[in-house]
Amino acid sequence: MPLVTRTLLLSLLLIGCVGALLPFRNVSLSWEERVDDLVSRLTLKEMVLQLGSGGGVTPNPEPAIPRLGIGVYQFDTECLHGVMNMKTTTFPQAIGLSASFSEEMVYLVAEAIGTEARAVNIDSVKHGDYRPFTGMSCLAPFMNLVRDPLWGRVQEVYSEDPYLSGLLAAAYVKGMQGPHPRYFRASSGCKVVGLYSGPENYPVSRFGFNAVASERDLRLSYFPQFKACIDAGTQNLMCSYYRTNGIPTCMNKWLLTDVMRKEYGFKGYYITDEGAIQVAVTGHHYYKTILEAVAAAANAGVNLELPGSNPPAFFQLTTAVEQGMVNVSTIVELVKPLFYTRMRLGEFDPPELNPYSNISTSVIEGEVHREIAVQAAIKTYVLLKNKDSILPLKSKIGKLAILGPLANNLGALYGNYNPVILPQYAKTPLQGLSTLASKVSYAPGCDDPFCKNYNSTDVKTFASSADVVIVCLGTDSRFEGEGADRRDLMLPGQQGQLLSDVTASSKRPVILLLFTGGPFDVAFAKDSDQVGAIIHCFFPGQATGDALLRVVAVDGSGSVVSPAGRSPYTWPKSLDQVPPMVNYSMEGRTYRYFKGPGQPLYPFGYGLSYAKFSYSNLVLNPTTVKAGGNVVVNVTVTNSGPYDSDEVIQVYINWPDCPVLMPKLQLVAVARQTIAVKYPSVVSLIIHAEQMRVWDDNKGFIYLPGLLNVYVGGQQPDQETSTGSNVLHGSINVVV
Repeated sequence: MPLVTRTLLLSLLLIGCVGALLPFRNVSLSWEERVDDLVSRLTLKEMVLQLGSGGGVTPNPEPAIPRLGIGVYQFDTECLHGVMNMKTTTFPQAIGLSASFSEEMVYLVAEAIGTEARAVNIDSVKHGDYRPFTGMSCLAPFMNLVRDPLWGRVQEVYSEDPYLSGLLAAAYVKGMQGPHPRYFRASSGCKVVGLYSGPENYPVSRFGFNAVASERDLRLSYFPQFKACIDAGTQNLMCSYYRTNGIPTCMNKWLLTDVMRKEYGFKGYYITDEGAIQVAVTGHHYYKTILEAVAAAANAGVNLELPGSNPPAFFQLTTAVEQGMVNVSTIVELVKPLFYTRMRLGEFDPPELNPYSNISTSVIEGEVHREIAVQAAIKTYVLLKNKDSILPLKSKIGKLAILGPLANNLGALYGNYNPVILPQYAKTPLQGLSTLASKVSYAPGCDDPFCKNYNSTDVKTFASSADVVIVCLGTDSRFEGEGADRRDLMLPGQQGQLLSDVTASSKRPVILLLFTGGPFDVAFAKDSDQVGAIIHCFFPGQATGDALLRVVAVDGSGSVVSPAGRSPYTWPKSLDQVPPMVNYSMEGRTYRYFKGPGQPLYPFGYGLSYAKFSYSNLVLNPTTVKAGGNVVVNVTVTNSGPYDSDEVIQVYINWPDCPVLMPKLQLVAVARQTIAVKYPSVVSLIIHAEQMRVWDDNKGFIYLPGLLNVYVGGQQPDQETSTGSNVLHGSINVVV
């Protein structure tokens, strides 16, 4: 007997007579036929309950529909770098993952998170537990750009570049959902559609802010990464608290329906940010009543409310239908994507058909996932400075001083939206690096990262007597996080003074480890001869200490893992180089439109390694390309040593003499590849046709005839702060 026939018969026995013969459980029908059948059987009240039960503060899951044999479901699960608030593996925070410049690494991390989300769900359902974060529908990744260094949520997103953000988001979606042709491992959702890149709470509140951007900036900067996410198959998009060009984003039909659905082909469901319906009334004062806001959101295409009140605002949809504000047919169409996702997760199919239905909680914090966490953390580390090759440390240390408020503060190393901290699987810098020395001295100097109360006595004493000094500075999610914008670029409290005291006391240059989401003013450390090395570690999570040990020192066998991360954003020297946060024009922002004055402290795409790389033999094929054609880029990368290392090959283009405003430089391809010493590697990348288009305000995206400059290397061309490797230049001629 065929498997499908056997499983259908078994499912009838398991389900019983309730809903057993209904077409929505028939696996031989198409997804669309099954969804249509299911939804056709729902009453208006049942549909409204589904649309309003997205979790949130209520925290109601989707209610069961017993007469159809449909169970409870929880849509509210956060999976930014692990399953939030669950006892699961914690991977590096998102901004650190983007510094890896590796879609392969992001895929592996998302695959592990999706597997653990599925395991949590299976176990929770067995125990009748449907709390938030126990579901399989993840509200990640976070897609908005780092367009201002002071934005509190920099740590949660994937860089300042739309191409890189889209590349990594697509990898996350595919890793999370899995390669199976029929079922999702877990479903992924990209947030937050529309304009949402600061402010949180300064200089104004996000709950009343109107972000205004030209269509040029929307199309070239704010939308591309969402299209990449949609193309990768994301199942949901979240709409933001802001107004986008005057209209509350969750009620912006042009954005949600005309662009994302009709133009970009989004087929999934929209979920509001928590309480966004109410914010449109109480914060923006755009509608007089919640009922009006509810009707506007439904008519704009929002499928699911993440409630900010109890009862949920969307429960008023029944009244909206009765008063003729929303059509019943609209409600029917809104509820369909919710059940489509649940079907693709396997909820209505026999379990034996679904390869993900038996994942055990034994995978959580298993050896494989713990090692992925270590490898991911290693790949996130960005070596900003390495004077006289002070790193890696090459011999056993006599006296080691590990100093600073981030040296042994486990909670600060996790970032926000994190899983439960499990100390048995985690190591701080102090715990990871203490094996390097015969004697270790530790002094935090401050009670916490805010560093309001600084005790310099032990800091100076230990620094003056140590053979090697490692200083751990940075922040936590209270200092920079959701609802917490920064006011300036300075390190918190008296951390700057702590660093000055250490450099003045130490007998030799110190090593500085920075644990932050966004960029800070570390010009003193960059310029000081008493700071030998700087590594930007972001928030690496549970593997912080283990990953640092493999990176900063040669092990007993003589090997070391060279850092090769790249900065996912521009580090400004001062706020004079940054336009006001509330200004959403891209002019002067990010490397793509940077205007200065002067050069940045560290440029986007910058990062050192322990190896020396050179580039040669650049070949562009073809050099004359007809509009709509791709260009293959081949380049030889040579590692002259002394260590094997990853290198991040970056391809940029620009449009000389372009009659319309385009970025002065644009990343179009990237590859992270291990290059062995003295074994040159030919790396092949592609400049895709659509990347050569320009935006015309009257015609949209078009091809223009003429030359494009192409730059290939381990960094941007013509950088004041350079990795030392060369950047090759070529050109292609576009023929229309």
